Amino acid sequence: MCHGGPVPSTASPPEDWPAHPDRSLSLNRMGSFDWDLVTGLMHMDAAALEVFDTTSDDYDGRPESLGPRVPPAEAARLDALVSSALKSGVDSYGAYFRIRCRDGGLRWTHTQGRVMRDPAGRPFRIIGIVRDATEELSHSAERLGLDDERRRQTSVVESTTAALAHARTVKDVIDALGDAHGLERLGSMGMVMGLVEAGRIHLVAEGPEGSFVPGTRYTRVDEQYPMSEVVRSLQPRFLDSAEEFAEGYPGLWAKISSMRISAAAYLPLIAQARPIGAIGLLYQDKDGFTQDERNLLVALGSSIAQSLQRAMLLEQEHDLAEGLQQAMLPRRIPAVPGAQIAVRYRSARMGQDIGGDWYDVIPLPGGRVGAVIGDVQGHDTHAAAVMGQLRIVLRAYAAEGHAPATVMARASVFLHELDTDRFATCTYVEADLATGVLQLVRAGHLDPLLRTRAGDCRRLPVEGGMPLGLSAEFGRLEYPVTTVELDPGETILLCTDGLVEQPGADLDDGIRFLTALVRTGPADLQLLADRLCEVVDDRGDDDMALLLLRRQGEDVPQGGGRLQQHVAPGDPEALVAARHMIGAAVRAWGARGRSDEIELVADELIVNALMHTDGPAIVTLRVLSGPQRRLRVEVEDRSSALPRRREAGDSGVSGRGLMLVDRLADVWGVEPRGSGKCVWCEFVMG
Repeated sequence: MCHGGPVPSTASPPEDWPAHPDRSLSLNRMGSFDWDLVTGLMHMDAAALEVFDTTSDDYDGRPESLGPRVPPAEAARLDALVSSALKSGVDSYGAYFRIRCRDGGLRWTHTQGRVMRDPAGRPFRIIGIVRDATEELSHSAERLGLDDERRRQTSVVESTTAALAHARTVKDVIDALGDAHGLERLGSMGMVMGLVEAGRIHLVAEGPEGSFVPGTRYTRVDEQYPMSEVVRSLQPRFLDSAEEFAEGYPGLWAKISSMRISAAAYLPLIAQARPIGAIGLLYQDKDGFTQDERNLLVALGSSIAQSLQRAMLLEQEHDLAEGLQQAMLPRRIPAVPGAQIAVRYRSARMGQDIGGDWYDVIPLPGGRVGAVIGDVQGHDTHAAAVMGQLRIVLRAYAAEGHAPATVMARASVFLHELDTDRFATCTYVEADLATGVLQLVRAGHLDPLLRTRAGDCRRLPVEGGMPLGLSAEFGRLEYPVTTVELDPGETILLCTDGLVEQPGADLDDGIRFLTALVRTGPADLQLLADRLCEVVDDRGDDDMALLLLRRQGEDVPQGGGRLQQHVAPGDPEALVAARHMIGAAVRAWGARGRSDEIELVADELIVNALMHTDGPAIVTLRVLSGPQRRLRVEVEDRSSALPRRREAGDSGVSGRGLMLVDRLADVWGVEPRGSGKCVWCEFVMG
């Protein structure tokens, strides 16, 4: 009836408010109140104000103004009682509670209220009495409800212990103890906690706001402080009065006497027969501790110690696993001319829930760059160890100059041959920053997202193969390549599933949510990465890797690079992708004047290889430096049979391929490549 009542409204009280009490009440040291739940106003007659040791000048008609007279623990109990009565549908309630008089003393009070409800059962008014119960309770311990109080305190200890069972960090332990339904219901107005570290006590919870004593963040175990004493002696210390506190610890008391502490309990936190810390509970309205209270608090201290030790071990395990993970990620991201890159990694919140998520950026010849995102199955140190090996191997294959599909296939074989039970999902992107051509290979991983220069964002469908390790096990090592163009100012986003998975939602919902975040996120790449990580920081239930690559309009390497595309027989999409790549390279490398000739010749060579051999065609484009810049087109196949130029047949359909090559290219030729061959041609770019 003091803190948790309805907020006053602009409505008017009922016509018969306040109720007129019987005058005999005041003769028996009783007062009455009339609480209008609609307006939130509570009328108290003079006798009721006298019970609360409050004058009419100090009371403004709001229950909150009685706050100084009711200790916080008692107010919380009364609020809970009244709220329960209003919600449960009962017509009356009663309770004994203490008030603090103006002289600082405490006295017992009793209240009885009757709840009035409308025809629909909604409460709208409470009429009741308050009376001084000090004399009554001094003659009747049974009415004081000692058994009920003992059960209540035991229940608080049990509920606090249950909350501690879910604590996985030291902060979780502190938060569980500081919960309004925990220690406050035991009557404590605040808590201090220290952990033993190298012969010192590190204060990790410093009590009520404004109570921190300078110079006590770290104290020696041999100093004259109550926490130091209980750590040394391994025995609890109960201070039953302010005088006892001041006499035992005069130095500390001089700094905290303004807090009006009337009692304190300091408990050692002991785990496996050694002290790991200490906790102090401070009280303002307490006159000593009964034996039952001491036993309960000692039991609570034991539970806190066990939870604290478990949390400390989990934090140590997490730090070890995270250190291993971080050691296996790239120490730095290389500067790549023509690109802006942002990477982030966030580990799962606690324990060994560390995974095999990784990112990598690989500088490649010719101004190209490789971008990798991946996730090894599992959440433990073994997953992190496998990740480290796989990252290094994939990086080596890419740096050797292998085509993206080959890089992925070889990485899958490597993982399979590790003889581990883990598989990995991965996306590898080879970007030519001069042309903006991206070649993407996906092994069971999430599709990337593409953010345009205008800020729009969409999912980028990439045809995928099986996860690494599984594709080798099942003999399905063909990885299709998707080719797209990235315009200046556009950004590609690669991430692991920790960024998109949300409890209770499917993956598509998570991707849509991420897409909306990217669309509305800041334009600055680093700020955008930070904004996306806030989502993971809020959840903290899975690890996550993120890579953002933006093509810049300026500082793009000139002189061209090297592009390669595999075109499998019977795969029209691969043929379209190869044509797409050729057109983009011709435009970007300054050969627009000969674009029709180059694209026609390259197309003829690719189709010829597919028609006359039984394997794929490998198309490579690169710019040759020298006195004249030349664009070279190479088409490699598995057949050793040399092509021959012949006249077109009567139908005029076949026989024109090499004639076109001979007439349109400045120079062309054939050279052996292992068991196959390469047909090449060059065009002077001017």
